[in-house]
Amino acid sequence: MTVRVQREDFDLGAEVKRLTAGRVEVGAVATFTGLCRGQTGATTVGAMTLETYEAMALAELQRIEDDARSRWPLTDVLVVHRFGRMEPGDNIVLVVTLSEHRQAAFAAAEFIMDFLKTRAPFWKFEETDEVGGWVAAKDGDDAAADRWAQS
Repeated sequence: MTVRVQREDFDLGAEVKRLTAGRVEVGAVATFTGLCRGQTGATTVGAMTLETYEAMALAELQRIEDDARSRWPLTDVLVVHRFGRMEPGDNIVLVVTLSEHRQAAFAAAEFIMDFLKTRAPFWKFEETDEVGGWVAAKDGDDAAADRWAQS
C-alpha cells in the first residue's frame, strides 16, 4: 500500500530506504515531512490532536496519489498521515515521490501536499497556552490547490 493512515510515528530514513532499495531506475527522490509546530503566530501550542475517518482518509489519499501518477511519470509514491495526539516536533505527514528526473518528483510532492491539505478528511484541535480550539481551513491552502487546475 502506498498510502497509510496511522497513529504510530514513522521513520523518514527507513521509509525512503525501503522505497528505494534496489530501484536503479530512480534518479530523484523528493520528500516532504510535516511536523507539529509549537508556535502559531504569537500563540504557544502544547499539543495537537488530529482526528479522521480512516477509511475516508485512505480513499481520498489514494485518489490524490492516483491523480499525481496520471500527471507525472512517477516510479513510486508514499504518503503517510498520522492521527491522534502529537506534541511539538512530532511527525505528522510524510510524502515521498520517486521518479527518473527531479522535476516530476518535486512537482508531484508539492501537488500531493496541496491537495492533502484541502481534500483529506483530517481535523486539527490545538491545545494552546490560552485555550484549545479547532483549526480552521486556510484560504492559502485552497489557493495552492487551485493553481494546479491551470496546469
